[in-house]
Amino acid sequence: MHSFSRLLRISASAALVGALLLSAPGATSAQESELVASEPFTISMLETVRARGYVICAATNPLPGFAQVSPEGLWSGFDIDMCRAVAAAVFGDPSRVEFRPLSGQSRFAHLAMGEVDLVVRNAPWTMSRDTLYGATYVATSFYDGQAFMVPDRLGVVSAYELEDVTICVAANSEAAQRLDEFFFSNQLTYDELFYEDRDDLAVAYRAGECDAITGSASWLQAIRRTMPEPGANAILPERLSKEAYGPVVRSDDAQWAAIVRRTLHALVNAEEYGVTSVNIESMMAARTPAIRRLLGIEEDVGEDIGLRATWMRDVIASVGNYGEIYARHFGAADGEQLLRGQNALWLNGGLMYAPPVY
Repeated sequence: MHSFSRLLRISASAALVGALLLSAPGATSAQESELVASEPFTISMLETVRARGYVICAATNPLPGFAQVSPEGLWSGFDIDMCRAVAAAVFGDPSRVEFRPLSGQSRFAHLAMGEVDLVVRNAPWTMSRDTLYGATYVATSFYDGQAFMVPDRLGVVSAYELEDVTICVAANSEAAQRLDEFFFSNQLTYDELFYEDRDDLAVAYRAGECDAITGSASWLQAIRRTMPEPGANAILPERLSKEAYGPVVRSDDAQWAAIVRRTLHALVNAEEYGVTSVNIESMMAARTPAIRRLLGIEEDVGEDIGLRATWMRDVIASVGNYGEIYARHFGAADGEQLLRGQNALWLNGGLMYAPPVY
C-alpha cells in the first residue's frame, strides 16, 4: 500500500498544481484552464477503499448543521451523514469512515491526488468546476441560494416585505449586486451596510446594526445556530441565486461515481417510498416492487456496481432516509429549523428527485 500511495502522489502531481491554481488569490480563468490531467489510476476506487477498510471523506469544518467536530473529536452534520451513507453502502457499517477538514485553499487537490475518496462540501456546482479539474459532481444533495435572515421583531415573512430596511452584505460581492437587482426590480428601498469579511457581517447582525443580513441560506443557517436565541431569527423563503451542492469524486472512475450517486438516490427514494430507519423492518413485508427492490428483496441492484444486494437497506438502516437526515440537522430542535423549500421532495413542490430503483 505504501508504494501504491507513492504512485498516486506522483501521477497526480500535475493535477495538484492545477487545483492549487484555482484556490490561489487572483487566479484567472486562463490559469485555471491550464490544469493538466493526471494519469489514470490503475486500481479502482472501490478496490482501494475496501483494501484500506474505510472511506476517507473531506468536509468543511466548521459549518454548523452541515459539518462540525465536537470537543471530543466527533463529527456530525448533514454532509457528514452523506459520507456515512457511502460507508454503509460499501461496508454495511456507517462508522467505517475517516473525516478530514477541507481547506478552501486546497479545493480539489487532495481529491486529485487520491488522498480523499470524496468531498461533500467544496463549492457550488458550476460548469467549470465540473469539467476542468478532474472532478465530477455526481448529484445534488442540497439546493442553496442567496437569502435573507431577519429578526422576528421585524415582523416580515417574505423578502418582498422588506422596505426601508438596512441590510448587511459583503462589499464588492455578487451578493451585493444581486441585492441591488432584487430591490430595483421590486421597487423597494433599502440601505446597504458593507463589510469586507463575512465574520464581520455576522457580528454586525448580532449587534443589531442592520435589519437583515444576506448571503447563502446555508451560511445564514450557520450564523443563526451560533446566536443566543436561534428561534428569534428567520431565514426568508425567497432565493436570489441558485447554488447546488453535492458529493464530488474524481472523474476517472465511473464505478465509484455511480456508487456515491446511487447512495444519494437511495436516500431520496426511501423518503419518497416512505421507508425510514424506524419502519425498515416492517417494510420488508411490503408488496410494492419499488420498495422490494430498494430493500434488496427482489432483484440485485448492487451487482452491477460491485455492491451486495442489500446495500441500500443497510444505508437506510444506518442513517435514515433523506428527510430523516434533513430533520436531524435542520429540524425544529432549539429553534434552528431550516424549511425544506427547494430541498423538499418533488412530490411536495421541491427539487429533490431521484431516478426509480430498477
